Amino acid sequence: MTFAQQQHGTVSGAITTSDGKPAEFVNVVLKGTNKATNTDSGGKFEFKRVTPGSYQLLVSFIGFDPKEQTIEVSAGQNTPVQFSLSETSEQLQEIEVRGERLNKFSRTESAYVSKMPLKNLENPQVYTTITRELMADQMVFSVDDAIKNAPGMTKVWDATGRSGDGGSYYNIRGFLVQSQLRNGIAGNVSSKIDAVNLERIEVIKGPSATLFGNALTSYGGLINRVTKKPYAGKGGEVTYGTGSFGFNRISADFNTPLDEEENVLFRLNTAYSYEGSFQDNGFTKSFAFAPSLSYRVDDRLSFNLDAEFYTGQNTGLSVYFFPWGQTIASMGVDRADELSVDYKRSYANEDLYQTSRNINFFGQMDYKISESWRSQTNLTVTNSYSDGPSPYFYLLANSTVTGDPNDIGTDYISRNDQFTDNSTDKVFEMQQNFIGEFTIGDMKNRLVAGLDFFYKNSDQYFSGGTYDTVNVTQPILNYRNFNRTSMDAIYINGGFSFVYPAIYKTYTYSAFVSDVLNITDRLMVLAALRVDRFDNKGNLNETTGDIIDGTAYDQTALAPKFGVVFQPVKDKVSLFANYQNGFTNKTGTDFNGKAFTPERANQIEGGVKVDLLGGKLTGTVSYYDIEVVNLVRSDPQHPNFSIQDGTQVSNGVETELVASPLQGLNLIAGFAYNHSEFTKSDEDVAGRRPATAGAPYVANFWASYTLQKGAVKGLGFGFGGNYASDNKVVNSASIGVFTLPSYTVLNASVFYDHTKFRVGLKVDNLTDEHYWIGYSTVNPQKLRSVTGSITYRF
Repeated sequence: MTFAQQQHGTVSGAITTSDGKPAEFVNVVLKGTNKATNTDSGGKFEFKRVTPGSYQLLVSFIGFDPKEQTIEVSAGQNTPVQFSLSETSEQLQEIEVRGERLNKFSRTESAYVSKMPLKNLENPQVYTTITRELMADQMVFSVDDAIKNAPGMTKVWDATGRSGDGGSYYNIRGFLVQSQLRNGIAGNVSSKIDAVNLERIEVIKGPSATLFGNALTSYGGLINRVTKKPYAGKGGEVTYGTGSFGFNRISADFNTPLDEEENVLFRLNTAYSYEGSFQDNGFTKSFAFAPSLSYRVDDRLSFNLDAEFYTGQNTGLSVYFFPWGQTIASMGVDRADELSVDYKRSYANEDLYQTSRNINFFGQMDYKISESWRSQTNLTVTNSYSDGPSPYFYLLANSTVTGDPNDIGTDYISRNDQFTDNSTDKVFEMQQNFIGEFTIGDMKNRLVAGLDFFYKNSDQYFSGGTYDTVNVTQPILNYRNFNRTSMDAIYINGGFSFVYPAIYKTYTYSAFVSDVLNITDRLMVLAALRVDRFDNKGNLNETTGDIIDGTAYDQTALAPKFGVVFQPVKDKVSLFANYQNGFTNKTGTDFNGKAFTPERANQIEGGVKVDLLGGKLTGTVSYYDIEVVNLVRSDPQHPNFSIQDGTQVSNGVETELVASPLQGLNLIAGFAYNHSEFTKSDEDVAGRRPATAGAPYVANFWASYTLQKGAVKGLGFGFGGNYASDNKVVNSASIGVFTLPSYTVLNASVFYDHTKFRVGLKVDNLTDEHYWIGYSTVNPQKLRSVTGSITYRF
């Protein structure tokens, strides 16, 4: 026996049922350490290299109360343990089957949504969780693919790759949002976001400035990416995927302890992807590298450190704009499916691509102050970079090109470029939270109080130019001449259509507190408040090196939040209501020199949440009403000035159902209706739906079934899709109305899931639907594609 072995002991044992049969898959935890395991088919378990001392051994299994036993571990000795469960093997098998049927598409608790551990039924806010299991069933490789499962949410732009952006643009409750939060704090990735290091995605609904600030959220909500964490033991998997349009992807997930006591754990997730375009030119390629490290110092103190390295290149997004002032009537068509442009042509050369990079670092220190209180310190540094061209197009009315006002039609497009020149966007955020519980009389309080510092340093340079105008109904002899060489020649000769530097620094200092009070075990109220001090140092004039007059300003805002939850059936049915607040800092003055104040959004929402049949059926139905006030609009009395009295409303209904009605069958479905309207605004858009509000009706559905018995146990099938109604991306009295038609996109998959490997095949856009997304633009989307993947687990 070695010296190291003499200094430690082992714990081993067997767990049986009351009828003497081995209990498989029982959870066994050695409390006070990070050692945990499951019993094998013989009901046996073992812990090696245990420091001598007294421990509590915790045994738990779905369906019965956990049990504990005190054990003494001696150096160089094995401590045998015997547990007998009161259940028989038949009862345990029933419980196990019930456990397998638990809803794997549902998560009923989150520590991020309220910045404290809170069950969904206790939370007056609405949120959707897209689980790792759902992403695996759908062979999801990106955040874009995963977001399709969030009720009421649609993608309206693909990721631009520009340094200041946060991946793709989505619409939620009538407002735009990007995925810019990671584990509850800043985590910007400007390119298409790979899902390789994601455990789940949380879509948190409604204006949420009280706990998350305003810099990375929208009035419709926010997207929080929850990353994979290191765990005790060795393991991992390697996946290779290939498919249509030259798609190739390889990814790996590797986890290992770095010390014998398993106090220092390391995990690495990495992926490389390449995909061509469904059009004649275009590609996207990316590399993601995400290491993470956890260090448990003792029972009180632990650290989590991780990083993200993203680099990639992508060609333009095939985006069609409408020229300023051009009427829809002059185009002769008012729907995307009536346009003359060829759906499968890019109209640009493949060398018009952009390079993007993100280097992000994250740290968390968690300290247990007492049994009821803990301190959590979060730190994040994100660095975004982009450089290179990005082609885009204008849909031109014939009369604009020919000069003949009677020439109605839209046979022409102009080919244009917008580039970034070594642009960077940096964010530093530090957040200190104190999370705990206390009682007032018999009433339990759960509280989080925090301080937040957010710093943004933008050093971005946007510019671009126009190459030519072409008739898309005729052969284009210089088709590939819209390339990098041609555009460089234009820029060398000073042919810039615009120059837009975005060089500024902002500082935000915040304090917040949120308390959940249990008046009874069924009635809970929430009250929260944020104080936010915003300091914009002003935009830099590159020519003079000075701050541009009138661009520096500071503002203070308060963001309250209230909520109430009543459970008529405890832990099964919740009735909830909330008031939530969001704001946007605004600069400038009106005609009288009065400084603008922050724009504000106030939401009132109510509904019901259920968690029934032992977790096999969860769902939410809610109605919300959001009013945005202090909108800055044109001053009708004083041209060239603005006034801050605009209002906008957004209200609607959202429903979500997540169920596992049969063993092996899992379902998720959602439906949402949104009404958005400018209620006080410029006459041109008054009473109309904003062009950025997205489709009013959207729906999502996915069903997955896995065979549970027989020779083909593990064989599964999935089917589902998304629907969006007509979307008015131009909607004004003077310009007219242009519509992106409704669409239904169906997807299907087949897979075989084994302990050691998984093989899958999926078809996206089964019916080869031609459809468009956009906000104030027309963006054609990918046609039918087939993808296969194989995963090896170790």
